[in-house]
Amino acid sequence: MIFPDLKLYIDTALNGITAIPAPRRDLLDSIARYLQVALADTGEASLTFICTHNSRRSHFGQIWAAVAAAHYGITGLHTFSGGTETTAFNPRAIAALKRAGFRISSAGGVNPLYAVSFSDTEAPLRCFSKLYDHPANPASHFGAVMTCSEAEENCPFIPGADQRFPLTYADPKAGDDRPEESALYDERCLQIATEMLYCLGTLS
Repeated sequence: MIFPDLKLYIDTALNGITAIPAPRRDLLDSIARYLQVALADTGEASLTFICTHNSRRSHFGQIWAAVAAAHYGITGLHTFSGGTETTAFNPRAIAALKRAGFRISSAGGVNPLYAVSFSDTEAPLRCFSKLYDHPANPASHFGAVMTCSEAEENCPFIPGADQRFPLTYADPKAGDDRPEESALYDERCLQIATEMLYCLGTLS
């Protein structure tokens, strides 16, 4: 079962689906079609969400796609994230996820490994900053979801990817250490939650 506070957040995100612009829906529909074919062919599908530092948007994508699959009872979908550089999962993004209802723990370190839990019955997601071709990520037969324009421009080719999807988001980093910091991170978290719920909802 998904945690109660997170379930309430999901309900809020679902209410925002009608506001997704048509061009975004087209992009999300293309990801859904890819997943539908992969799941029908093999019963398995993988998405790797990629941004420059694997610190904010790509983790949001990985986590919310996994939650959306659990919400709709979709099995066989595996979600990952990576960057073109390695930094750390940003604490501001983690704070936004906690406000949404996730339970997150870490042993600390320079580039900590976080256990991100959304359910008492699902294993926690293991999240840390890494390159998109890190051994923890699939080397082939995955969809590459490019969540930032920098990664989209700097990586014209993602080895092993079946398809590439330019689903870019504005970086909440613009609000770091400013009064609007939390609001921008919450806005991006909710946007990505809403879009992943729309995308995976077409498969249920």
